[in-house]
Amino acid sequence: MIKLEGVRLPPGGGEADLRARAARLLRLRPADLRELRVLRRSVDAREGVSVMYTVAVSVEHESAVLRRCRKAVRWEAGPAYRLPGVLPPPELPPVVAGAGPAGLFAALVLAEAGQRPILLERGRPVEARKADVERFWSSGELDLTSNVQFGEGGAGAFSDGKLSTGTKDLRHRFILERLVSCGAPPDILVDAKPHVGTDYLHMVLRNLRRELMALGADIRFETRLEDLCAADGKLTAIEVSGPAGGERLPCQSLILCPGHSARDTFEMLCRRGVPMEAKPFAVGLRIEHRQADCDAAQYRQYAGHPGLPVSTYKLSCHLPGGRGVFSFCVCPGGEVVAAASEPERVVTNGMSEFARDRENINGAILVNVTPEDFGGDGSPLAGVEFQRRLEGAAYALGGGGYRAPAQRVEDFLARRPSAGPGRVRPSYRPGVTWTDLHACLPPFVSAALEEALPLLGQKLRGYDAPDAVLTAVESRSSSPVRISRGPDGQSALGGLYPCGEGAGYAGGILSAAADGMKAAESLLANLRQGDETL
Repeated sequence: MIKLEGVRLPPGGGEADLRARAARLLRLRPADLRELRVLRRSVDAREGVSVMYTVAVSVEHESAVLRRCRKAVRWEAGPAYRLPGVLPPPELPPVVAGAGPAGLFAALVLAEAGQRPILLERGRPVEARKADVERFWSSGELDLTSNVQFGEGGAGAFSDGKLSTGTKDLRHRFILERLVSCGAPPDILVDAKPHVGTDYLHMVLRNLRRELMALGADIRFETRLEDLCAADGKLTAIEVSGPAGGERLPCQSLILCPGHSARDTFEMLCRRGVPMEAKPFAVGLRIEHRQADCDAAQYRQYAGHPGLPVSTYKLSCHLPGGRGVFSFCVCPGGEVVAAASEPERVVTNGMSEFARDRENINGAILVNVTPEDFGGDGSPLAGVEFQRRLEGAAYALGGGGYRAPAQRVEDFLARRPSAGPGRVRPSYRPGVTWTDLHACLPPFVSAALEEALPLLGQKLRGYDAPDAVLTAVESRSSSPVRISRGPDGQSALGGLYPCGEGAGYAGGILSAAADGMKAAESLLANLRQGDETL
């Protein structure tokens, strides 16, 4: 087949237009194209507004067409990811702790290999979890085991479901195709910025759970990893707590997928001497604009066109002092959500459904922080304590009840409290308290945000608009720790395989799922090597 990149169509162009445009670029008639397959689709709003396609086409006399068309290149589908081969199930089944993206896909690889893994999840299934989260948002009644951070699907289950990543990996296509087979929109296979949406994610999680169980996985909800037991530097058992109480579970292979908010797990690992370190991460605020204003700034006369998705953005700047400020987890047509997992701490995140049809767009505006910023005398948990201080200050400033402190951008830059909203109405529930956010932010974070907002406004018109709403605090953008592992995927404690975002090795749904798969592959490779040496 022939690959063509940069096939440009105006908004609203359909399949017939795409075939006609591709045929013109190849100097052929549309009827000469035997097959056309869309490989990638994106929106280019830099000069005018166009929908850009990369397509693969099948034609007769392919070599002749390639010689006369410089834009065309020969294309063949790249190598596909291949699951590891099936192994006899071990006497003790491997255990996976955490049912976020890393844990789910680690369990899937193990189950496909015939290992009948045990999957532990401290929270509840997504159906019950959804009700628990909605109750928290409506009433401020926080469930410490079932919330935006904990439960089936991990933190990503209440997000925009973005599947973008800056890394390339054969596993990514496998993950996307598996998600589609479980009910995700097929467009995620071609969109340059694929997203599933919270509503579709919940359906996908239910179907993936059924698939795992059909493959022999033993899924145990409301079951938390409490401790590790070891002898001679190797894992021998784990202690868990569940609905029936505590249990000591013999275990020689544990894939640990803790999520970035499993602070009690980090503390347990520290007590057990598992090597880990504090790592850089980022903190800041959520910023909220009217979606229509963002569309107008980027799409201009095409704003609101039915052939275009709602607009999004990705912004960053490096300040003269060397600190970076950037957007993160942007949720078009979404809402700012309460994401606390500990008592009397306010945490914000963003979420949108597949339709992305709410009034506002929101995203994090974050400032890079390093261990030098949060101190802690070298403690691997210094970043955790830094996060807790920010979240506690935000709770106090919000006035309790998990209300979040909020401020208009104009007032934030003028360092005066806000009295109420302007054109942008905040979406956070249980509600916001208008105040001055400087009171809950470290001075270096406040100063960086003040400096960055006008600079980012030069890159995206209206980003620093007076009525844009800032809500505190965004503190869980990534894990504050990294759990060390060797080339074989194991910790210094033999049999322990840390992976995913919480372990410090991923940065989103897709990369976390891929890292979980790598951990399962490492475990299987070590099992296979052990069998060969017997």
